[in-house]
Amino acid sequence: MLCWFFPHVSVRLDTTNQFADELSGSEFSLKMPVFRFPLANRVLFSYIPGALETRNMEDMHMNNSLDGIFRPKSIAVIGASSKKGSIGNTILHNLIEHHFNGTVFPVNPKARVIHSIKCYSTILDVPDAVDLAVVVVPSDFVAPTLEQCGAKGVKGVVVISSGFKEIGGEGIAKEAELVEIVRKYNMRMIGPNCFGILNTASDISMNATFSRSQPPKGKVAFMSQSGALGEAILGYADELNLGFSMFASVGNKADVSGNALLRYWRDDPQTEVVLLYLESFGNPREFTRIARGMTRKKPVVAVKAGRTDAGARAVSSHTGVLAGIDVGTDALFEQCGVLRVSSVDELFDTAVALTNQPLPRGDRIAIITNAGGPGILATDAVVGLGLRMAKFEDKTLKLLKENLSAVASINNPVDVIAAGGPDSFRIAMDAVLSDDNVDAVIVIFVPPVVVDHHAVISGIVEMIEKHKNDKPVLGCFMAVPSGVSGSEEMVKHKIPIYTFPESAAKAMASLVRCRKRKDTPESETVTFEVDNDRASTIVDQAVEQKRTTILGPEALELLNAYGINIAKSIKTTTLKDVKKAASELGFPVVMKINDPDVLHKTDVGGVATDLRTETEVAEAFTAMEQQFSESNDGFAGVFLQEMVHGGVETIIGMYQDPSFGPLIMFGLGGVYVEVMKDVAFRIHPVTEYNVKEMIESIKGYPLLTGFRGGAAVDLKCLQETILRLSQLVSDFPQLESFDVNPFIVTADHESSRAVDARFVLKCDDST
Repeated sequence: MLCWFFPHVSVRLDTTNQFADELSGSEFSLKMPVFRFPLANRVLFSYIPGALETRNMEDMHMNNSLDGIFRPKSIAVIGASSKKGSIGNTILHNLIEHHFNGTVFPVNPKARVIHSIKCYSTILDVPDAVDLAVVVVPSDFVAPTLEQCGAKGVKGVVVISSGFKEIGGEGIAKEAELVEIVRKYNMRMIGPNCFGILNTASDISMNATFSRSQPPKGKVAFMSQSGALGEAILGYADELNLGFSMFASVGNKADVSGNALLRYWRDDPQTEVVLLYLESFGNPREFTRIARGMTRKKPVVAVKAGRTDAGARAVSSHTGVLAGIDVGTDALFEQCGVLRVSSVDELFDTAVALTNQPLPRGDRIAIITNAGGPGILATDAVVGLGLRMAKFEDKTLKLLKENLSAVASINNPVDVIAAGGPDSFRIAMDAVLSDDNVDAVIVIFVPPVVVDHHAVISGIVEMIEKHKNDKPVLGCFMAVPSGVSGSEEMVKHKIPIYTFPESAAKAMASLVRCRKRKDTPESETVTFEVDNDRASTIVDQAVEQKRTTILGPEALELLNAYGINIAKSIKTTTLKDVKKAASELGFPVVMKINDPDVLHKTDVGGVATDLRTETEVAEAFTAMEQQFSESNDGFAGVFLQEMVHGGVETIIGMYQDPSFGPLIMFGLGGVYVEVMKDVAFRIHPVTEYNVKEMIESIKGYPLLTGFRGGAAVDLKCLQETILRLSQLVSDFPQLESFDVNPFIVTADHESSRAVDARFVLKCDDST
């Protein structure tokens, strides 16, 4: 499928005369090039609003009520135009066409009447109170317009106009001026550089966008950081019959941010699901705080653009804000219970499922199909997404065997074969929905010529109604783009239909994740008794000596101060001392170079393992002394360490992300960590449940639980170690990053050991 994008069209207006006449010109009209936007195997046609770009700033004042924006009793459209198709005309038309339940005041200094409504030269000339002002004027006139709004007592403004921070340079200063004005008058502002807002509540019925579409009233609130997606989003929702409660294009987020909208929609009774299209975060930690509580009650589904390095660069170019690394976004969403999806297509697929079906009790999925290939595709997708194929009860298998064709497959997935008509689907649906081992069902129908499509669909609906829809059912009807005849019956009964099995499986996985989030127990951070004085001495000494790292035995001592088991180590600088240390530790031993400039010891021959005799120790010491004596600072000596046997090598780490703060990492360790990259991240501080999730999420988790007869490790010891390190991060903010690699975890708490560690300190800019 082709996807055509055309250049954005925008102009700068510099005079008040241009405001009245040229604002309505073709550059701002809806007669723009269209693009084909592929969503859910369909094609939408839409325009691209000129220069609608996005940036991310935080809420600038403490007035958190957005009622003035989303629940106004009166609206002034400043920049309303009589020119049909212009943005100012379209916004005014939409407010009237979609029956805004309040008073509308057009404002334009060059017009007397617009849309049969008396027009005012300025908002100050409006005789009545105004709650909301929608501003569509050239960027040079936005600030004085907001000053007038403030003087009028306006509660909220939606600034459609572009030419601010998204263009850089003078635009940054212009946007800062807008923020000062809204703070001065205690107003709230969405934008600038946005597509508009809407609220479908019956007592409001406000469409303050320049869209040609109006989604039906419903339960979904949608925030888009891209104005260019606005028309496509609203049009597609209308096509899917997906009802919206509210919609907001936030533009540059100069005042009202995504966090402010989350807070508002969290308490909105008409909103049950929140959808987000994000390109950047303003305050990820505040997002975390809000979303953590919200997702236990209302699902939040998000598309975050910029997953790849190339995508992040594109986002930077588009919004002027470089998105944080994607691993931080994944960690944040996982920790908050936000359902992350990979595309706008999948966002809508998930929303349709969440708003129309109950959440499953678990992750055991049954698949019913009349075609083997799609059944296999669905099975692969279900298992690949971490769900389980339900194992049917004996009575279910017996019922299917006795009533389906002899060539039908009665195991999961159930294949009623192409000749299977309404009765076959009815029997299969009744059987699996009655099975206590089944939590949810995906039913696939590939319409054959010889089968009555309407009768099949009626049979499926009949069985869902019989079982009172206590288990979610998602349909997959594979046919021509125009759809399957009779499928409107499914839509009428709120049964989502997808074109391909993978889409249905992804939507089902989101339902399961949402259930898991609701059932997740509350978990708090824990605090351990530690030797903070000893740890502070180590860190302070490094800072005083202006060192940037803490390595070797000193790093292990820091871990030990926090109650973490470490491998015994002895620092030595002479051959005599190294022989004595080996005798004290007992063979076999490991020798490591003790040089702060050598971070990856193995890479440069700075590690010798499994030294079993005094001779082997002496030879290894002599070789390292000769090799590293040639460095600028000379030979710094070695440290000898007991050799830890058995167990699984893991890595526990932290680094300070500029957007998300400290990120805690866990994964398989040793020399393979950079190749395997089997790691998981969570945002600091982590709770007991966060740590449990981290450990269980890595691909190598089976190695920790006893793979192929191996001994299971002490998971409680591992969890406690990560929690102690999280506490260390809280206590010492001067840490930039650290790696505990490897931490060897065994079946016994006492024998589990940190073998090596490296701490990096933040640089002091004043030095």
